[in-house]
Amino acid sequence: MLGGVNRTDRLYALVEELRAVAPRPRTARQLADRFEVSVRTIERDLNALMEAGVPLFATPGPGGGHAIDSAHTLPPVNFTSDEAAALAIALARPGRSPLAAALRSALQKVLAAMPATEAEAAERLAGRVHLMAHDSDDRPRAARTIEEAVVAARVVEIEYKDSDGAVTHRAVEPVALVGASDAWYLLAHCRLRNDVRFFRVDRVAAAQLTDERAPERDYTIPEIPTTRVRRLSLLE
Repeated sequence: MLGGVNRTDRLYALVEELRAVAPRPRTARQLADRFEVSVRTIERDLNALMEAGVPLFATPGPGGGHAIDSAHTLPPVNFTSDEAAALAIALARPGRSPLAAALRSALQKVLAAMPATEAEAAERLAGRVHLMAHDSDDRPRAARTIEEAVVAARVVEIEYKDSDGAVTHRAVEPVALVGASDAWYLLAHCRLRNDVRFFRVDRVAAAQLTDERAPERDYTIPEIPTTRVRRLSLLE
């Protein structure tokens, strides 16, 4: 009986139901009958899925209803409890890592798509891992703005404090984020110096995103003695 399943399993099944008939819509009443719950419950479920980033859209009028954009969804991905726990452990200390908020959001989507038993097992397993406080847990004040500048490829104005404590105002064109063992760096074309420079994110005292699109530039990563810089790949 579908009405007896827990909400996590119903949300997962709801996405699969909409994906199976996409691009055709289903009304809230049809979905409520399918899952043996009230229309109000289905509407709450649909709102929760949209808030979680599932690409749902509603079509008004006769023949309308709720549908999913199948071109922007993944087929089912089955994570085991230890795989999900490993993700939770890896993301438990995002601290100075770029896109920390997106990391947590990604994990929540993984858990929401897992069968309830596996999600509960992952939670129990993750609960056996404990983290001691560390300075790297503190997120640099301007980190979020710097990340937005990289994602949106927009010029950002920064107040930058060098190793001697001197502060300069600069407009920079973000190129990439570079991670080292001690800190994260913004690689950007600095308009003050008219050259590519590294900026330690934790030394950016303030950052203001502009509306100006950063131009595409050919660039060479400045050499770092005894250090090799490699590009991140999702396929490695």
